[in-house]
Amino acid sequence: MDFDITTVVVLVGALLLAGAGAGLLAGMLGVGGGLILVPALLLLLDAFDVDQAIRMQIAVGTSLSTILVTSLSSLRSHHKRGAVDWDLLKMWAPAVAVGVLIGSWIAGIADGQVLTAVFAVVALAAALNMTFTPEDFRLAASLPGPIVMAPIGVAIGVASSLMGIGGGQISVPTLVLCNYPVRRAVGTSSAIGLVIAVFGTAGFIIAGWGREGLPPFSLGFVNALAFLAFVPTTAAFAPIGARIAHSIPSVWLRRVFALFLTTMSLRLFWELLG
Repeated sequence: MDFDITTVVVLVGALLLAGAGAGLLAGMLGVGGGLILVPALLLLLDAFDVDQAIRMQIAVGTSLSTILVTSLSSLRSHHKRGAVDWDLLKMWAPAVAVGVLIGSWIAGIADGQVLTAVFAVVALAAALNMTFTPEDFRLAASLPGPIVMAPIGVAIGVASSLMGIGGGQISVPTLVLCNYPVRRAVGTSSAIGLVIAVFGTAGFIIAGWGREGLPPFSLGFVNALAFLAFVPTTAAFAPIGARIAHSIPSVWLRRVFALFLTTMSLRLFWELLG
């Protein structure tokens, strides 16, 4: 793996910018920033000529590790504003954790293209939801009981761990559709993201331990160098994102994020069909 120094500098700069964007999204939308970090890491791994069979797993696992820092920073900011529902978290977190471990196991045995397809489909679904679902649309007057919420939590954990995201793209719309306050949904989602990050990072380290073709400084499917490149900016910009979320209309956040998700999803579909 030989690299031109200019290429390395450009890639590191791009990673720092992506980390800043991921941190802002974490604070504004209750997401862990994986929808930005995973594509950025895929570009980096492609430049490093990492085996395509494990490229997506490394991108997802490393993204989950950075969410450890991003979600914690975002969680603290939202907690100060009283936007975290700790009772809901206590009820939902175990189910989400189970789903994350299941997803990590699937990632360890699945082909990288499977994870790419999952990422593209869920990202496009999230974009369509943001674009076409009216903000005042609700499926229920209140949150359902634990019997219904538990399997939903497992599903969120599985999907999030396969995509390397903090779960906000799924958990926030789910809560809002049940007539849950938007800002409180975002704040609680940041706590869910921390649960996903803890169990997902551990799961991907175990799933990738001893695999051949891993880039230098990798712990299983988690790359320490990429982690160190992302952490400073994601942690610094998450509180800024949280402040923005409490000061501007949410409709603008939805539109910009939906456009980004659609563009990225179509690009991944093109790669799969190519």
